[in-house]
Amino acid sequence: MPDDPRHGPLVAMLLALTVVTGLVDAVSYLALGHVFVANMTGNVVFLGFALVGAPGLSASASLAALAAFLAGAVSGGRLAEHRPDHRGRLLVTTVTVQAVLLAGCTVGAAVFGHTHDPVRYTLIGVLGFAMGLQNAVVRALKVPDLTTTVLTMTLTALAADRAGARRLASAGWMFAGALAGSALVLGPGVPAALAAALVLVLAVAAATHRAGRLTPPWTRPGGAAP
Repeated sequence: MPDDPRHGPLVAMLLALTVVTGLVDAVSYLALGHVFVANMTGNVVFLGFALVGAPGLSASASLAALAAFLAGAVSGGRLAEHRPDHRGRLLVTTVTVQAVLLAGCTVGAAVFGHTHDPVRYTLIGVLGFAMGLQNAVVRALKVPDLTTTVLTMTLTALAADRAGARRLASAGWMFAGALAGSALVLGPGVPAALAAALVLVLAVAAATHRAGRLTPPWTRPGGAAP
C-alpha cells in the first residue's frame, strides 16, 4: 500500500489500532461472556437475542459494553475538541490513555482472573471505554477508509468500488488481530492477549510522538494539502 503524504504515519498507526480492536474483541467475546467491547453493532444484536432468552448471551453484559463505549466516545469527542490543532498529539494522548487502561486490565486479569462477575464487568467496562475513546478520536482524525472498529461499510465500499488498498488492509489487519487474540486467549490466556494489545498501543504512541515532534504538515487538521 503506497504512502499517503497527506496523512503521514497516521495510516500505519490506525492499521495498528485496527489490530488492537481485533485483539480486545477476541478477549471480550471468548473470555468475558460473548460480548463485544468494540463492535457495537454486534452488541445491539446480542442484546436483542439475550432479551428473548437466547442461551449463552447476557443482556447486562451487552448493556455494560454499550454504556462504557458511549462514555468513552463522549470523552474522545471532548478530547478532540481540546486538541484540534495537532493530529499527532491528539493520537498520542489518546493511545497513552488507552495504554494506561489496558495495563490496568492486563494486571487485573493476571491477578484476579476474569470469570468472577465483578472482575468480568470491570474488564468489559474499561475495555469498552477504551474502544469508544479510540473510535471517537479516529473519527476526528479524518483519515479516509480507516475507522479501526467498524468494517461493514468498509467492506461494502470495497466490494462496490472494486478498489481501495486501505480498505482491504483494514479488513486484513482486523482479521489478523482477531486471529492472534483468539490464539492468545485460548493458549496462554487473557493477560497475554491484553498484553499484546498494550504493546501495540505503546508502539503507536512512541512512533506517532517521534513522527510529529516537528509539527510536519500531516499533523494539521485535515492533513497536508494534496
